[in-house]
Amino acid sequence: MKIGMFDSGVGGLNVLKEFIKVYPNNQYYYYGDTKNIPYGDKDKETLLKLSINIIKFFIEKNVDLIIIACGTISSTCIKELRNITTIPILDIISPTIQYLKKNPANKILVFGTKRTIENHIFKNNLTNVIEVSTPEFVPMIENNHVDTLIIKSYLKNYIDIDILVLGCTHYPLLINEFKKYLKDETKILDMGKILVNTIPLKNNSVSSIKLYFTKIDKVLEENIKKIIKTSYTIEQI
Repeated sequence: MKIGMFDSGVGGLNVLKEFIKVYPNNQYYYYGDTKNIPYGDKDKETLLKLSINIIKFFIEKNVDLIIIACGTISSTCIKELRNITTIPILDIISPTIQYLKKNPANKILVFGTKRTIENHIFKNNLTNVIEVSTPEFVPMIENNHVDTLIIKSYLKNYIDIDILVLGCTHYPLLINEFKKYLKDETKILDMGKILVNTIPLKNNSVSSIKLYFTKIDKVLEENIKKIIKTSYTIEQI
């Protein structure tokens, strides 16, 4: 099976990593739009234009399935993108919302990009939700420079939450930092892990991982190696 997956940068690789674990024998095409990162501060018109170009890229690759491994695009453009192709498109947020409906909690904190939080996709579908925009996190991750003071400033008022939802696929790379400021019993939800456990896929006999980025530098290459532990090819497009 040919699976296309995309994000603004390395965040979606956290989703790809989970799919490789569960369904290793597929052909994966990953598109990271690093030239235009971050997506979280862009308007819908811009996001739609960028994501349509990526969908066209996957159509040319003749993929069987497209996964939007980006919280911002999933909360903003999913309806429009599904209208331009017959290829099934899965978003990263819906499975997490369904999980939370089945597993409610008294106090749910959602960290997300500015655009995702402004869309209120979690608050409009769930109760007991606090949505917090964390615009510094994606640049922090992409630049491979973690600022613990910034993280602490966001969590200091929410140490008693029951669930922390990582509403951006970059954020699993900060889990160990988040845990420092949360109570031990707080659940941290990784949307990629939830998604991979909700869709049954077949394992084919052919396995390959092809990574495409619109801008490649040494920091990006270092970040990729941290996340993807198996062989892959990488190309700038």
